[in-house]
Amino acid sequence: MPDAVVELRVPVRAWVVVFAGTTVNLCLGILYAWSVWKANLVGSAQHPAGTAMGGLNEGWVYLTDAQATWAYAICGITFAIFMIPGGLLQDRLGPRLGATLGGLFLGCGCILAGLGRSYSALVAGFGVLGGIGMGLGYAAATPAAVKWFGPHRRGLVAGLVVGGYGAAAIYISPAAKYLIVNFGISASFIGLGIFFAIVIVTVGQLLAVPGSEHRPYSSGASVADATSANRSITQEQWSARSMIGTWQFYAMLFLFVASAQSGLLVIANAAPILNETARGVGFLAANAWLLASFGGFVNAAGRVGTGMYSDKIGRRSAYLVNGLAAVACLLLTPTIMRSGSVPLLFLAVGVAYWQYGGGLSLMPAMTADFFGTNDLGIKYGLVFLGWGIAFLVPQLAGYVRDVTGTLDYAFYLSGFLMLLAVVLSRVVRRPADAHAQTSPK
Repeated sequence: MPDAVVELRVPVRAWVVVFAGTTVNLCLGILYAWSVWKANLVGSAQHPAGTAMGGLNEGWVYLTDAQATWAYAICGITFAIFMIPGGLLQDRLGPRLGATLGGLFLGCGCILAGLGRSYSALVAGFGVLGGIGMGLGYAAATPAAVKWFGPHRRGLVAGLVVGGYGAAAIYISPAAKYLIVNFGISASFIGLGIFFAIVIVTVGQLLAVPGSEHRPYSSGASVADATSANRSITQEQWSARSMIGTWQFYAMLFLFVASAQSGLLVIANAAPILNETARGVGFLAANAWLLASFGGFVNAAGRVGTGMYSDKIGRRSAYLVNGLAAVACLLLTPTIMRSGSVPLLFLAVGVAYWQYGGGLSLMPAMTADFFGTNDLGIKYGLVFLGWGIAFLVPQLAGYVRDVTGTLDYAFYLSGFLMLLAVVLSRVVRRPADAHAQTSPK
């Protein structure tokens, strides 16, 4: 079949869907500000774990590092699991229902965490209900937007939409800090939960998938010319069932695990890391949320930036560039923390956030490249399980820190996993089109 050459203009509706998906993710991304809550929940020498809090936080008790990280990890794992039914929902009934349910689950989960004033309510509300909401909402946003565009813009569009999730920490971190200081931990969860529910449900109604008559627009050249760096793009549409029968699917799972765990480790500990490094700088030690907000900005920029250059140099090459830089910074982070150099810490953490954000734009684009855009919701939902598995690394780091008092070994493990994935990225190729199974799932 000859390559299609179509007009340059992209329909306005396509960009409206991109805007809506980005806005939905700007609310779902509360997970990336978790270190702000963690810094206020974890006990210290003055307030050991298990002792009661007072004042605005009366009813809460201080937690261990591992306990606080479990709420974060359970949220992420639940998120990843519910990407699968969320993807099915998006593929079968469209993205609006998924976004609506996502907003309601996230809002109710945050409210439950605030009203419960306990560790069990935190896990059930933020961890389980919040994770369900994130999975359903995220699965509605990204595939819907990607389907409107051709391969030459697939990386950019995925980066813009998922960039909203990363950018959420830019405003949620200072907002959470302000609410916690002035109104308490419970009020911070309740206030943000109500806000997120209203915004997601409202903006989610703008999400839509293109009709069967829509053909993604090219740049005016053939698809082959427009994607010369990504010649691994499939010419067939794989079913989800046939996809999981390929070794490439499992390779992509590991690529996702490695890419995600390095960023999640930093995200879970951003505020404590800055507290430890900047002990001699009173302002920074008292405002450790700055590192989380900075990370949110770089995280979002990494998604858009990586998406753009992956359209030019290819997904695998982009993974290589990002991964090698992240390996170096992860291995150096313990030394930088001991040195007390805040500028170097921001640089190292920035690279880790960029790589992590870039992975979240590369993986949906790579899934579409390897296995086609039909039923992309469920296919990407299955690949996204790698992101959920990655939460085991920061959870392990929480136990390591409780025992050893340091995160050094966690950073070394994270760097090693990232290095293995970089090597694998040079080997993995799309399944041959001739072997594609196009039968219904």
